[in-house]
Amino acid sequence: MMPKPNRQFSLVLTLLLLALFGWPVRAQAPIKVSPYRREPSAKALKWANDELRKMSLEEKIGQLISVGVNATFLNQDSEPYRTLKHHIDDNKVGGIILFRGSVYESVILVNRMQQLARYPLLISADLEAGAGMRFEDTINFPWNMAVAATGNPEYARRQGEVTARESRALGVQQIFAPVVDVNNNAANPVINVRSYGEDAADVARFGAAFTEGAQSAGVIATAKHFPGHGDTAVDSHRGLPEINVGRERLNTVEFVPFQASVNAGVGAVMTGHIGLPQIDPAPVKPLPKSVRGKPTDTDDLGEIVDEKGSMPATMSPVIGRILRNDLKFSGMIVTDALSMSGLTIYFTQEEAAVRALEAGADMLLKPADIDASFRGVREAVKSGRITEQRVEESARKILAAKYDLGLVEQRMTPVDAIDRIVAGKDARDLATEIAEHAVTLVRDEDKLVPLKNLKPDSKVFNLAITNGDDRNWIANPFITKLERIGLKVETIVLDERSPEQDVQKAIDKAKAAELVLASLYGRVRSGQIASVGVPDAGARALSAVIAAKAPIVGISFGNPYLLQNFPGLRTYIVAYGDMPSLQHAVARALMGEIDIAGRLPISLPGLYTRGTGIQTKATK
Repeated sequence: MMPKPNRQFSLVLTLLLLALFGWPVRAQAPIKVSPYRREPSAKALKWANDELRKMSLEEKIGQLISVGVNATFLNQDSEPYRTLKHHIDDNKVGGIILFRGSVYESVILVNRMQQLARYPLLISADLEAGAGMRFEDTINFPWNMAVAATGNPEYARRQGEVTARESRALGVQQIFAPVVDVNNNAANPVINVRSYGEDAADVARFGAAFTEGAQSAGVIATAKHFPGHGDTAVDSHRGLPEINVGRERLNTVEFVPFQASVNAGVGAVMTGHIGLPQIDPAPVKPLPKSVRGKPTDTDDLGEIVDEKGSMPATMSPVIGRILRNDLKFSGMIVTDALSMSGLTIYFTQEEAAVRALEAGADMLLKPADIDASFRGVREAVKSGRITEQRVEESARKILAAKYDLGLVEQRMTPVDAIDRIVAGKDARDLATEIAEHAVTLVRDEDKLVPLKNLKPDSKVFNLAITNGDDRNWIANPFITKLERIGLKVETIVLDERSPEQDVQKAIDKAKAAELVLASLYGRVRSGQIASVGVPDAGARALSAVIAAKAPIVGISFGNPYLLQNFPGLRTYIVAYGDMPSLQHAVARALMGEIDIAGRLPISLPGLYTRGTGIQTKATK
């Protein structure tokens, strides 16, 4: 058996193959990047207008559509490759949104599509937490709520700059960030730590800072999800959430961060599949199952179908006019993914695309059926329902943005610069710095933190509970860091598949330990039923250990509200996420290597107010 090549060898081989087969790795001009401004330049408008005069109706419509891609290796004769090529060649699509993939495969695939497209493609990605959110082997920044827990918006600005710099190196020109939803609903299953918090003014400060940082480094920032997805208890990937409040409340809460982002020059705003019955009460009804498409962002069991719904913002001209006329936003309006169940339950893809344009959208993001969306818009123009001028209005914005982003001059992404820019020391250091200032000690009734009285041979048990399919590795960064500092721990990880014997074994280990670390990996899982909570097996084990009055340090590596489920935890730390930087920071904080200085950006209803945080000094 041949030895498995190491990562360095694989990288060299990859670059060699790129050089041999037409993708030069030397003498590539660097991407010219300038700060992005919302208002298009005169040269950009002239180029866009010149091109529009030459474009067919189909080419104009195609500019408005962005297709979703999981970037994996695709043979050119494979069905996925031929399908993507069809959308480039036949539907003339104007953009691609990248989901999960490796760095070089993503860039090579995008470069290939850029070669095929008549007009440069606008490449986008959901990089809310940096490149690591979508690109394997890159750096994940802590979630927005961790950034806000530092109290320092300068971290958001710096995160925006680094994310943008890495994005451009990866061939991405538009990032769907920042999330500026005000998370004032503790039961929110999809926003949670993706938000900067529950205070509208704080969310506004951090969101504006991120926007300024990102656009200064040459990407289009996108504030989302207008009119606000924070005060909802339904995930729009699964169903249609509603915010049943009036305009006065919206003006003073939900709209505040969006207005701040607009004032900061944000280039795009993403509208969400969210009903506002007091603003646009037009009813919507579920489609018959025979017409409704199969769920793509959840599963059949995950869909939430409600017979009573109101017009989602993405489809509402009323809400579109508020964004344009009242918030004075002149940039690009992007729909949330048209494939999400919050939309597909109620509208066909043909109808959704047309209604989105009628509501003021410019970019139709990730249709579940691209052919249908394209066909729907074309037929709407031919029937006179919408005008060709309306299509041109949005196409002009997108084309002008491409010009100002430098894509007309250089649409290809050089591969030789990637490993000099992406996942470098500046990104690692910034992630660490944010994480170490974010760790929040909410409660410490037994004065356990930092762990001053433990000896190297003390019996410490780590009860890790995860709501993901990752039990073999999720706790590794935390365990490894503790052991490197000098604390040996025994760990059992429980998830929804854990049998009763594993639950009992964990309980027995905990009862025999001098200290229990309860590591709670209850994280946001978009489209999934078990989002933000912990599975029953883990909950039973933790409840039993609490009842036995064992000394426990509870640590939330995700949903900060978990203390509400386990109020018997007498010591509770919030890390706001499972990123390695956050797991390392908690380990260092527990061992007294760093100060603990974070403060809650949200309240824990009935327990602690926003701003709570016990401050401790390093002991080592």
